[in-house]
Amino acid sequence: MDGSWPRDRILHPRGAAGASFGTAPAAARVLDAGMGLAVARRTVFRPEDTEDFGRVADRVAAGNMGLLGAQADGTEQARLRNAIASGALITSGRHLQHGDAAQSRRNMEVFTNCATAAASFTLFYLLLNGSGVGRAYDDELMAVDWGQAPRLLLHIDPAHPDFPADRAALHRFGLDFSLLPWGTTLEAFSAAQEAELRDWLAREVLSDAAQVPAGAIRHAVEDSREGWAKAVELLESLAFEGAADRTLLLDFSAIRPCGAPIGGMQGRPASGPLSLMRGFVNLRREVIEPSRLRDPDGEALQPWEQALLVDHHLSVEVQVGGARRAARMATKSWRDPGILRFIRAKSEGGLWTANNSVMADAGFWDGVRAAQAGSEAPLHRHALTVFDEATRCGYINGEPGFINGDKLEDHRTGSAWSKPVHEDGRDVRSARYQANHAVSLLAEISRRANASSFPVTTNPCGEITLHVTGGYCVIADFAPLLACPVDRTTLTPGDLPDDLAREWDARVEDSVRLGVRFLMRANLMDALYGEEVRRTNRIGIGPTGLHEWAWMRFGLGFDDLLEERHSAEFWALLSRLSAAAKDEAADYATELGVAVPVTVTTVKPAGTTSKLFGLTEGAHLPARRQYLRWVQFKGHRSEDGGWSADSDRLLTDYEARGYPVRELQSFPGMAIVGFPTLSLIQRLGLGDRLVTASQAAPESQYRWLSLLERHWIGAERGNQVSYTLKIMTDRHDLAAFREMVLEHQPRIRCCAILPSRPDHELGYEYLPEEEVSSDRFLELVAGISDPALHEAVDYAHLQCASGACPI
Repeated sequence: MDGSWPRDRILHPRGAAGASFGTAPAAARVLDAGMGLAVARRTVFRPEDTEDFGRVADRVAAGNMGLLGAQADGTEQARLRNAIASGALITSGRHLQHGDAAQSRRNMEVFTNCATAAASFTLFYLLLNGSGVGRAYDDELMAVDWGQAPRLLLHIDPAHPDFPADRAALHRFGLDFSLLPWGTTLEAFSAAQEAELRDWLAREVLSDAAQVPAGAIRHAVEDSREGWAKAVELLESLAFEGAADRTLLLDFSAIRPCGAPIGGMQGRPASGPLSLMRGFVNLRREVIEPSRLRDPDGEALQPWEQALLVDHHLSVEVQVGGARRAARMATKSWRDPGILRFIRAKSEGGLWTANNSVMADAGFWDGVRAAQAGSEAPLHRHALTVFDEATRCGYINGEPGFINGDKLEDHRTGSAWSKPVHEDGRDVRSARYQANHAVSLLAEISRRANASSFPVTTNPCGEITLHVTGGYCVIADFAPLLACPVDRTTLTPGDLPDDLAREWDARVEDSVRLGVRFLMRANLMDALYGEEVRRTNRIGIGPTGLHEWAWMRFGLGFDDLLEERHSAEFWALLSRLSAAAKDEAADYATELGVAVPVTVTTVKPAGTTSKLFGLTEGAHLPARRQYLRWVQFKGHRSEDGGWSADSDRLLTDYEARGYPVRELQSFPGMAIVGFPTLSLIQRLGLGDRLVTASQAAPESQYRWLSLLERHWIGAERGNQVSYTLKIMTDRHDLAAFREMVLEHQPRIRCCAILPSRPDHELGYEYLPEEEVSSDRFLELVAGISDPALHEAVDYAHLQCASGACPI
């Protein structure tokens, strides 16, 4: 159902009796024991929250409503607070983490999950702020030849606390900069290696700024996210201008030491100057110098490959920045000559920091079929070659995926090509950051985008459509199950009194409407892409915990949902909620005097937010029945066998309680904690009607996606559904995999496909989720001293999950 649903068919107009969460402070929902509490401690709770989700709701609602200033409505703030506290409106993890009374004084990038970038410096800046960033590496968008960058010199004051002055610091420096074989111990660190490292430092990192040649450009890197990005902007703009005959000195001396707190990230530890310096060393060594080579017998790096490498090396330094892991999407047009190298870039080139996808369209899929039928047309043969290579790599490694570029929202409305080209840099300008060096570069990229084949791409998880030159979409989850007005344990699934069903549905709608307004207020914040936000006002609200809601409200399992006649009431309600979201967006846009949002509905992955309450994530089926959820923490063992001083303090606590804890070898400096997990859906008594991701046929999952696209996303003002479809390679060989992709992928907008083998065959050091038997699961739980976990996970729950519920 699309946004044209008649107003008189909306369930409840805003403010109608029975549709409100009320204004008296309601008790907060208790987080899911074990995993939910662990996620909250790691990403949501502040010390002042005292692990009370109600306090989180208080500050998040206050911060969001405060964006209206004196016009803020106290009644709406109270209702918003209650919706968040109940879990019915979970917003997104970024808002739960950063939302507070100071929100109006912060930049929008900190609150934005989804973004795109067309230049490396904007991508780096957004990653440093925590945004997930997509970038299109199409040939027609590449305006920079990094081989034309200036000679790059680096400097740090030897008096800086992080300068590798003593032997131990030099040893750590050598490991971090890949100048020593990994695993070299301090005891095995030889005098010759030490001398070689000191020689490298003297040659590659100037200790005396007076050594800089006359006429060099000197730039002191400021100690802020903006300062780090500005250094990249300067270098990138000089490469665009063709400054290979010039010299640039970057001075890192002003950056705070490693481990110092970052105030804007709730005191999380800074990664220090050496991390950023390492990024620039890698740019110089892996990109700039190789790109200067013009060996006619060699294969020079193409501009798109240069950009891909630059973004990878910068992203690595965000990974260790103490705030979050970098999240990126990299896309490239199937028509580009270098597409085969792009397809292999991740598996062969080690570029692991992005999700890679081939941007396809109807011409691609038609070409594949035509070539399979015998066509010798060059473009058809090219399409088949691309398809075969992408599916070969995808079957082995899970990437690249396919995105149907001609199904993205902007291709239907034409709004992508109507984005104006600004010659003055105003489209990359906020109170915190103003592009100045790269103004001409940005204008050139904008001109190229206006004539490109694919002027839009997606965020890292694929659910948001954004202009390739830069844009945002703020997103939020609503959990319809958690809007239930009574204790759900008193209900018989699918058999509700009519008045209770109406009240529940009204509360779901109210959470959707409150969520739409919440997101539109977030779009009022100061933003780097302020011009694009004003033009499109994109938002994305979507459901999570769909399967639990379908069962408790309608008595429907996954297989039932695919039978549209049998589940008509469920799909009709979802369609009406979609219409309500779009109706509210249009009304509120008029009230605020802003553009009607170009997009409103989406389904995001909801990984963090769903775990808070043990829900299935977004549109996904439950991954497993009972399992260990392994979560990464910063940490490594000290010589006494305990955890080092710079390790996450939670490791000591979890290990003392008996949780499984392991130090990783494949990710040095990281450790994992295993949380016994029995998701909520497995405690609801579905029995054999519970379908996990590995049990569902691929065709069924594609059917599920198409229904969600039709009823929730809609034909207008909708984004996409983020979904990862698991294909078990012990059941589907490569030929069957290719046949399935060619049959189903062209019919939907976007779907990631992850070929998987049984856990024991994969050979990885660890997987995020490890399924265990019921007996082993109970053994693990019994060995953990955590009353909250025991309360949530017991033998009765396991019996219910397996279909033998004693009730």
